[in-house]
Amino acid sequence: MSNCLHLAIPAGDLNLAKRFYCDVLGCKSGNSEEGHWVDIDFWGNELTLHQSEERLPTVRHEVDMGSVLVPHFGIHLSDRAFKALKERIETAGIAYLDQPYRRFIGSEYEQETFFIEDPNGNVLEMKTMVNPKVLFKVE
Repeated sequence: MSNCLHLAIPAGDLNLAKRFYCDVLGCKSGNSEEGHWVDIDFWGNELTLHQSEERLPTVRHEVDMGSVLVPHFGIHLSDRAFKALKERIETAGIAYLDQPYRRFIGSEYEQETFFIEDPNGNVLEMKTMVNPKVLFKVE
């Protein structure tokens, strides 16, 4: 892997968190230290889940379409992968924090997004861009 993001987060119960990321989201686990941490291949990025007692506090921030929970992290997926992930989440009975919705309709930044949380309350935003090439367009 080159230029991948590394993010370490408190995971609460490590086994429960690993099952969520691997069995529900479809990620793969990697290196680990039993009872302390496990690396998750989060679509080519290294997400390290740490056994913990604490949860990160979240607040809502106002943006164009309402309010979003912060902090959050997530991934941009192809439309096909995004639809498959939504199906996995719904099949697993995971509740959406914010239901899937479209933003910036009709613009070059049009996207579909939704928010969920992992078993420790970490907030994830998953999205798909209609035109992914404009994500980091330089003006």
